Amino acid sequence: MRCIIDDATPDVHRDGRGRGGDAGGRVCPRRRRRGPHAIHPDFEDLYGVTVDAVPQGTGAALETARNGDVDVVMVHARGLEDEFLRNGYGVNRRDLMSNDFVVVGPSDDPAGVRDAPSATAALAAIADARAPFVSRGDDSGTHAKELDLWAAADADPGGDWYRETGTGMGEALNVATQQGAYTLSDRGTFVSQRARLDLVVLLEGPVGGGPAVLANPYGVMAVNPGVHGNVNYDLAMAYIGWITGPDAQAAIASYEVNGEQLFFPEAVSEDPDLRQYVPEDRRDEKG
Repeated sequence: MRCIIDDATPDVHRDGRGRGGDAGGRVCPRRRRRGPHAIHPDFEDLYGVTVDAVPQGTGAALETARNGDVDVVMVHARGLEDEFLRNGYGVNRRDLMSNDFVVVGPSDDPAGVRDAPSATAALAAIADARAPFVSRGDDSGTHAKELDLWAAADADPGGDWYRETGTGMGEALNVATQQGAYTLSDRGTFVSQRARLDLVVLLEGPVGGGPAVLANPYGVMAVNPGVHGNVNYDLAMAYIGWITGPDAQAAIASYEVNGEQLFFPEAVSEDPDLRQYVPEDRRDEKG
């Protein structure tokens, strides 16, 4: 089974793709399997298949899915997910898990982000100070959140102080360390790399008691077999049912780095949000 995983989930080292419609898919060499993907062997053993998990940013992941080169996709940008669903490429979306975003930067904090009362105020302070800021610039879920925050702050990032890397989160954090810059990071990647970074958290997300706007929810959905007949829809739905089930959700909750929980299960709830299944504004459109 071919599964695209947003690369904000830390330390995934798999690449390549299986053949379209192949019930097994092809497992490609990797050095290690960590994060929520460490539980994939349980699914593989249960169904006698392999999960070919490919890490990509959300924009690239959804484009791969639009092309029918994957059976199921796990991403974290609800606006882009809704567009994907609305255009008919995805079906049966489910809430999966969440963590949050944090604003990190040099400990001397030249822009005064520590004193900002909100996330938008923090980014406005960076723009006003023209302090170095590293953007992923890669159409990922993290990049989409960053752009939303700039817009909400009524700030236009640009000029020499704003540096787009076009890379994943890990490399963006490395560049921010090298250049003494600020950046927006998902908590998981930052915690996983913190020991080798010269950066500190200056504005917490909701996991650390910060603003709710920095919440980082993940969704999982199947590629529409009515658009791409080569996808293995039955196996994709088996995977979605399994990873949103109680055993996999408990395993996701138990994943820690340096004693810190990185992901919080969202699929098992006594009061589920029915908007998880369709674009968030669908109910409003119908009145």
